[in-house]
Amino acid sequence: MSVPADLDTFFSTNDRRIRDELFDLLRIPSVSARTEHNADTARAAEWVARSMRDAGLKATVHSTAGHPVVVGEWRGAGDGAPTVLAYGHYDVQPAEPLELWHSPPFEPTVRDGKIFARGSVDDKGQLFLHIKALEAHLRTRGKLPVNVVLLAEGEEEVGSEHLTAFVESHAEQLHANAVVISDSAMFAPGLPSILSSLRGLAYFQIDVQVPATDLHSGSYGGATVNPAIALARILATMHDGNGRIAIDRFYDRVVDWGDTAREQVRQLPFDDDQLRAETGTSALGGESGYSTLERLWMRPTCEINGLLSGYTGEGTKTVLPAKAMAKVSCRLVPDQEPAEIEQLMRTHVERFAPNGVAVRVTHLHGGRPWRAALDGPLFDAARRALAAAFGREPVITGEGGSIPVVGDFQRILNTPVLLMGFGLPGENAHAPNEWMSEENFTRGLRAVAVLYQELGTEGRSPG
Repeated sequence: MSVPADLDTFFSTNDRRIRDELFDLLRIPSVSARTEHNADTARAAEWVARSMRDAGLKATVHSTAGHPVVVGEWRGAGDGAPTVLAYGHYDVQPAEPLELWHSPPFEPTVRDGKIFARGSVDDKGQLFLHIKALEAHLRTRGKLPVNVVLLAEGEEEVGSEHLTAFVESHAEQLHANAVVISDSAMFAPGLPSILSSLRGLAYFQIDVQVPATDLHSGSYGGATVNPAIALARILATMHDGNGRIAIDRFYDRVVDWGDTAREQVRQLPFDDDQLRAETGTSALGGESGYSTLERLWMRPTCEINGLLSGYTGEGTKTVLPAKAMAKVSCRLVPDQEPAEIEQLMRTHVERFAPNGVAVRVTHLHGGRPWRAALDGPLFDAARRALAAAFGREPVITGEGGSIPVVGDFQRILNTPVLLMGFGLPGENAHAPNEWMSEENFTRGLRAVAVLYQELGTEGRSPG
């Protein structure tokens, strides 16, 4: 099949306007992690609501204890038609370090077929695809083939702290036959992808303290416990020599993916040189006995994300630091639970903390892993939509990152979830010079529009 002519013409005719509107959204510095941007985040929520209304949806901005949630609705397809819940987020990561950007992070710039701006691909650009795809149907046909609920949150980049409670309290309004999310990447340029799995997350802060204040390293060194050394020793116990996580019972709930899934991964066009080039490293690491993609998608991790202790300024200052801190994240796979990993982490840190130090493990946030059963009309519709827009059949991929709300949608709403994203490897989603492919934006508009059409042909229950 191909993209219907009326939808294709709408996107071509309105291309400049659609880009201009996207750029207006990208100019709003809706950084959810920074309180100085709270007004910007609220402004972005109002902008998204207004864009939904302009597209033909009813939209409401809901206050939460954090940043607002925007809900758009169109119910004109009637009780006999399926309902689709689409999700995205309008908040973005901090832009720092600013000096590494080649153009201002909140002034969209097009170079070499890429739209550079913070949030261009994660996730404003991909959320915007859904708004414009719905507008295309309503402007050209006067209706949608399905009932639609479009939910946009403003806390995804800080752990979606208040979204689960919102979904639980609005479960009746959000009830749907299928959930569609575009907040992920394709495997490679020109290769449309359906995402089959996400790793979960358990994120910790480990604090170690000994004296009440910094001490002179000459007067006290050798007779007191150094918190930095104590923390280093604790962290060093978390892996064995083969890269396997050495926390007792860490792998107890890890489910084997099976030979079929591993063979599908081996068939993907990938080699280690590709990742070495992307990351700028001369050698790859990780758990022995698994391929690189298996390590990224199918296996859990325990990573040190940050370290802080003692004097780190210019010159010398010979002190024994009073405290040391590490940020540690564990990426989880089915069927690991963040709460269980938290307890295992606490037990491990306490076990290996040397005498004379006080240790504290704080679980900052987390989310469950997720894996889809890729059969049924929802995924068949996605395959047809992607093939129509990209001219080739999609591949099935995994993702090493986390989108905690995916598991929440499936658990609370008892609804299948489709992840159909349009990012690309190397898009710098959380780094300076974030970008989205112009071609993927153009084809993504058409793929999402066709998806809604195809879901309307699948009858009452596209899941």
